[in-house]
Amino acid sequence: MARFNRAAERVKRHKRIRRHIRGTSERPRLCVTKTLRHLYAQVIDDEVGRTLVQASTLEPQVRAGVTGPNVAAAEKLGAVLAERASEAGVEAVVFDRGGHPYHGVISSFAEACRKGGLRF
Repeated sequence: MARFNRAAERVKRHKRIRRHIRGTSERPRLCVTKTLRHLYAQVIDDEVGRTLVQASTLEPQVRAGVTGPNVAAAEKLGAVLAERASEAGVEAVVFDRGGHPYHGVISSFAEACRKGGLRF
């Protein structure tokens, strides 16, 4: 009897998504990584292979007042990342949810980025 491997299924979804999503200079890729303890987000230009902006819940600016990768942390991280992206001149991005379902932490992160001025 085959066992369902949640992590392997997420990786398969992420690979399938990445076949279609590509970050350019005009619209870089906003990549979200979620672990059991933290959230990480990067804005990546795939043409050059360079990270333009990054933020995570490890940073003191984001960490103050939030614990773990919950919705509150995601909203704070999205606001910080949107602010940094606008300072770097990034207005529009392509959203890469990393194979995670678009609800809960991932959707609240995306909404906070949109409120901060990023266009998806």
